[in-house]
Amino acid sequence: MAIQNCWEYKNCGREPNGAKALQLGVCPASTETRTNGINHGKNGGRACWAITGTLCGGIVQGSFASKLGNCMKCEFYQMVGMEEGAGHESARDILSKLK
Repeated sequence: MAIQNCWEYKNCGREPNGAKALQLGVCPASTETRTNGINHGKNGGRACWAITGTLCGGIVQGSFASKLGNCMKCEFYQMVGMEEGAGHESARDILSKLK
C-alpha cells in the first residue's frame, strides 16, 4: 500500500482543490511546507499532530500541546508510527522545523 497523507487517509476533502476545500476551508496540514517530507509525507500530511489549527473531525484543533492527547488516539497517527518505525520523526524535531 502506498504512503498516505492525513487528508487521503481521512478522506476529508480539505486539501487544496479538495472536494470540501471551498465549503469548509483548506486544512493547514495540507499546505505547511516547512514539514514537507517528514515521515515521507507531502507538506504536513504525515506530521499533522504537530501543526496548529488542523481541521480534524470537523473541528479546528488548537496547538500541539492542547491536541496531542487526541492525536495519540488517532488511527492515522498510530499508523504513521508503525509504518515509519525507528525512522519516525519525533514531535520535538517536527516542532523545531515549525519555529
